[in-house]
Amino acid sequence: MKKTLEELKKESFKIRCSLLDLSTIQNIHIGGDLSIADVMTVLWQYQMRYDPENPKWEGRDRFILSKGHSSAVTVLNQAAIGCFTKEEVFKEYAADEGRFSMHPCSLINPFVEISTGSLGHGMPIATGIAAGIKLKGNRESRVYTVMGDGEQAEGSIWEAVMNASMQKLGNLVAILDYNGIEGDGFITEITGLGDIAEKYRQFGWIVYEIDGNNVAEIKDVFDHLPDPDNDKPILIACHTIKGKGVSYMENQIKWHTGKLTEEQAEEAKKELAKKYVEE
Repeated sequence: MKKTLEELKKESFKIRCSLLDLSTIQNIHIGGDLSIADVMTVLWQYQMRYDPENPKWEGRDRFILSKGHSSAVTVLNQAAIGCFTKEEVFKEYAADEGRFSMHPCSLINPFVEISTGSLGHGMPIATGIAAGIKLKGNRESRVYTVMGDGEQAEGSIWEAVMNASMQKLGNLVAILDYNGIEGDGFITEITGLGDIAEKYRQFGWIVYEIDGNNVAEIKDVFDHLPDPDNDKPILIACHTIKGKGVSYMENQIKWHTGKLTEEQAEEAKKELAKKYVEE
């Protein structure tokens, strides 16, 4: 049975707390993990057709993490649906013999479709997978890819955008973590990409723009997606805040990555509780 809206809100809070706990063990991409935490929670714990007991099930939805540095929030959500345990994530994350690293690797983690990390690669791969699914006659499975806004400067992204539209890949759902900050600074000062969502519209995509830190809006947009066999690929432009939920991390470039002391993590969790539980 699918989770309710209130259950999803609670799960998103738990994921944020787990990210903070993990950041006391290893340096993680905490800012980007927090910005996309709500979307990833609803995607993995509500939306996707996925069987943790059979990760190669042909009828599954596929997930490609194009912004590969948000590996931590991905594996914590996979743990939440039973792919492995949260304790295993904490023990093995960035460990020499561990299955979980700063970027997802399919060689050591069977729940990873494709290894990613080099920006701009995930979206083209997702496009190819979506085309393959369509050629096989599968009209139910979708391919979801989560991208960063900074990587929209990569030319390979736009080759894939044009191809997906030309091939009428309505089974492709691209999710944009639109927080306005990349590893080196604000995207307006580095690449000047302008209105990214409008660019996708001009290439013939269906585009939804939502508050990507609002669980209700995220759930609603997933609930109203066109059928996977429609003729237009879909972009969900999620306007988010980097470091969302922890005041001193929000919109701060320096928190692209970070490690916390246990005391800092506990204080941050208290702040989260006031925002997400007590309100």
